[in-house]
Formats: sequence, C-alpha cells, structure tokens
Amino acid sequence: YINLHHRRRRCIWVVFLLIGGIVAFCFLEVISGSDEGKRRNPLHLTSLNHVSLLCRSIGESMNFYQNVLGFFPIRRPESLNFEGAWLFGHGIGIHLLRALEREKLPKKNEINPKDNHISFQCESMGAVEKKLEEMEIDYVRSKVEEGEIQVDQLFFHDPDGFMIEICNCDSLPIVPLVGGMVRSCSRVKLHQLVQPQPQTQINQVVHP
Repeated sequence: YINLHHRRRRCIWVVFLLIGGIVAFCFLEVISGSDEGKRRNPLHLTSLNHVSLLCRSIGESMNFYQNVLGFFPIRRPESLNFEGAWLFGHGIGIHLLRALEREKLPKKNEINPKDNHISFQCESMGAVEKKLEEMEIDYVRSKVEEGEIQVDQLFFHDPDGFMIEICNCDSLPIVPLVGGMVRSCSRVKLHQLVQPQPQTQINQVVHP
C-alpha cells in the first residue's frame, strides 16, 4: 500500500512538471512570436485604407471610377470644406480632391507600365479587355512570365493620367526574400513555389 501511494505521488509530480513545461514553452512562443511580429510590422499596420488623387474635374473622375472601375460614392466628413469626393470599392477607398492649380497637374503621356500605378485583380482578363474596347479606352497589354506561370496585365489612364492596372496577378506566388515561411496565392499550388524560377520576361503590346 505504501509503495502504491508513493507511485501515485510521483505520477502526480510528473504530470505537474509536464504541464508546467508545456505552459512555459507556450509562453516563450508567444513572446518570441510577438517580437517577430513587431520586427515584421513595426507600425502595426492592418490594411490599405484609401488612395488620394488630385484631379482636374471631380465629376469626370467620379464618372470614371464609378462606370469603369465599379466604385460607388460615399459620404465625406462635413468638416472637409474643400471640393472633393470619396468613393469605395474592392476593399479600398478613392479620395478625389480638385486641384487648385490644375495647370500644374501632370499631362497624360503615353501609357508606361513602369509608371506609378495602382493595380486591381480581376476575374476575367478577356472581359476587361472587351469592356475597355467598348468604352474606347486606350490601353497597353503586357505579360509577365515566371517559369510556367503567366500573368496578364492591362494598363490605362484615368482622366488625369494616373495609371491603372488590371491583372490576374493572383497567379503569381508570394515568396518572401527573408525567412523560411512561404505563402502561395489562392490559385497556385505550394509545390510551384519551391521550384527554381528563371528570370522574369515581360512582353508588351500597345492597343490604340
């Protein structure tokens, strides 16, 4: 009976030690994970909120972002006592501000995919291209090839010359340059990410 009692006590102590070890390990993991998160996201950012654009005409720009890109107007704070408009769509906002010195705004030049731009993912590149042709919007067609992966891109201007890109960029995997963690986009299988990838090739076609 005494030996059985001692065995039970030893078992209880072993269980307590195991539980304590697990708790300590989890605590250290939380601390280290928190430190790693701070290094990767020092400003604790969560998402892109909006893009603010100067424009020559609020009405013309609103028409473009509503009828071409599918944004919808939303209410602006009444404290903003200058001419402008807010729109929302696709998870981000577009804030339009009428330029006070419109003659100083950059003029619309030729479409250059290497210029500053904002990019939108789409469901069908063919449908987008057909719609741009119907609306008689000039665009440039471009293609990026990475191994067996192909990304199609369409570039065009808003009324003030700001570049817009429509693409199926979700086909391209996201591979961090630092760290062992590898993420894949929704349409790419993980095994595609670990294969050696050749140099990216870019082809460009201009549509008048």
